[in-house]
Amino acid sequence: MGTTVSIDIVDSHDRSLVDELVAWFHEVDEVFSPYKEASVISRIGRGELAPTDAEVGDDVREVLQRCGELAEDTDGLFDVWSLPSPNGTRFDPCGYVKGWSVQRAVGLLRSRGVIDFCLNAGGDVALGGLDHGGVEWRVGVRHPDDPMALALVLHGAGPLAVATSGTYERGTHIVDPRNGHPICHLASATVIGPDLADADAYATTLFVMGVDGLYWLARHQGYSGCVITPDGTVIATDAFNAYRAS
Repeated sequence: MGTTVSIDIVDSHDRSLVDELVAWFHEVDEVFSPYKEASVISRIGRGELAPTDAEVGDDVREVLQRCGELAEDTDGLFDVWSLPSPNGTRFDPCGYVKGWSVQRAVGLLRSRGVIDFCLNAGGDVALGGLDHGGVEWRVGVRHPDDPMALALVLHGAGPLAVATSGTYERGTHIVDPRNGHPICHLASATVIGPDLADADAYATTLFVMGVDGLYWLARHQGYSGCVITPDGTVIATDAFNAYRAS
């Protein structure tokens, strides 16, 4: 899906776990990638498949159902049916799928008894337990203008999810689905919460809403956020600041 995934399993040396995760992410890529012409998502976008077709599968239907709920929750600001897609259609659920796929991988690790881990998909991070040495995890949020610098550092023990939306990795690719115009009034938006699937979608929504989106995010129990404006100003909720390292 146009990004990389890193896997750090602290409390297990079972290589087969990593192999299972890698196989899962490749499966997700085959089904959901808008960069692949033959993926189910590309075929749905072109109208060759309907979401109700048997070939679509339960995973896709689960994702589409949640995306529909998110569209209602955001008053249409998170609408996967109104986004320009790499496959040339207007259907792109990647703003939810990436976090969803990692969260499903978290479930696989937990089912195998793994407690301490870090999964990072292009800067969207799911944490379990503690880091090596029994210390809290530390997650850096990249500085919007400098790939070698950090804007802030977060810390905490899992279960914890951190998702960031911005323009510095893929350029100005986030658009307002209401008018199709690219969004550029923020440099980045970061959301912390218990579930990476929703945190990923909320970060994209927060980026579209702008600073006022922090009030919208505060309605969602367990989730907190931070935005960075183009001039470098950091604005965060009180709950988010509790995770910030000095």
